[in-house]
Amino acid sequence: MNNSVRNSARLMAAGLRALLVLTVVCGVIYPLVVTGVAQAAFPAKANGSEISSGGKVVGSSLLGQRYDKGKDKDGNPIPDLRYFQPRPSAGLGSNQTNGVNTQYDLQISGASNQGATNTDLIKAVKERKKWVSETYGVPESKIPADAVTSSGSGLDPDISPEYARLQTDRVAKENHLDAAKVAQLVKEHTDGRILGFMGEPRVNVLELNTALRELAQGKR
Repeated sequence: MNNSVRNSARLMAAGLRALLVLTVVCGVIYPLVVTGVAQAAFPAKANGSEISSGGKVVGSSLLGQRYDKGKDKDGNPIPDLRYFQPRPSAGLGSNQTNGVNTQYDLQISGASNQGATNTDLIKAVKERKKWVSETYGVPESKIPADAVTSSGSGLDPDISPEYARLQTDRVAKENHLDAAKVAQLVKEHTDGRILGFMGEPRVNVLELNTALRELAQGKR
């Protein structure tokens, strides 16, 4: 009996020592090493890919956001057309109206899972097409898909170069800027395919709007 108790005690002591060692190694040393390497090698990415303007952090280049100027009488956000608008965000629990982004809520990320034959999706896409066409003065046949459909996460920070160029003239007019200068901003902030063959060309909306704000304030 005494041997059995001693053996059990030794096993418990060994287990506790293993727990303590693994806790220190995996819970303290490893996170500190990984964090240190990340901060030394990739400080910007390690801190959330923050974008600053005027000495303040205005967002992350990894997450999309809205650009609104208030709400209408029905409580729907009104897009601020001084800025380039992101793609719709019709994720979980969304309430889309006429292409206005009502989500980009960091607490809600996900797709609506509506299929191509879903009547609600078809109606929403038609409404967004009409809004984009009337707002930016382009025929519906020239509107790119990302202008009227959301991403899988609902938090996509990028739009296609086509959608950015489509908005250029209206954005320039709203800011009393030369359209050619705004078009040059779009060109400067257009990224090509990753490694030349992966993905599609894209424009980060936050980075573009940050540069646009600086241009409008005469800082560029």
